[in-house]
Amino acid sequence: MFIEMKVFGITMDPYTNVPVVVLKDAAEKNVLPVCIGVLEAGAIASELEKVHFARPMTHDLLREAIRVTGAAVSKVEVVDLRDNIFYAIIHLATKSGAFSIDARPSDAIALALRTASPIFVDDGVLEKSRNIDLRAASEKGGSPSKGLFDSLEDFSQGDFGKYKM
Repeated sequence: MFIEMKVFGITMDPYTNVPVVVLKDAAEKNVLPVCIGVLEAGAIASELEKVHFARPMTHDLLREAIRVTGAAVSKVEVVDLRDNIFYAIIHLATKSGAFSIDARPSDAIALALRTASPIFVDDGVLEKSRNIDLRAASEKGGSPSKGLFDSLEDFSQGDFGKYKM
């Protein structure tokens, strides 16, 4: 079963200095922190802050390419967590049918924000994320450290402040 989630914020893992995008469901019962790259964090933060650039950034270019071909992003899904790496799918709707594209969660989330598309997370991914070796995953770049994961459940929206780029 898939659970709709929203981008709750971006933070830095204090132990690894890796950017982390935090997804939460509407009831804030489920939280999913995903380590992402610095460039992807900037792409997500710029959209959250509604910062516009003179020239299109990569995710803006992708959004525009999808739009001019007559397609639309219907949703993105975080579908799996294997070997401490998250996997996502971008779902496209076109005149000739629906298509799915494999993507990194950070890219899928950045595109979802730009297209106002819903973000869903498989409940199995949430369960797996609770049972992984977070310290080892953080060192591989897949999941944040245990200290960050434990503290995120008590964060409020105001704890994140402005997104620095």
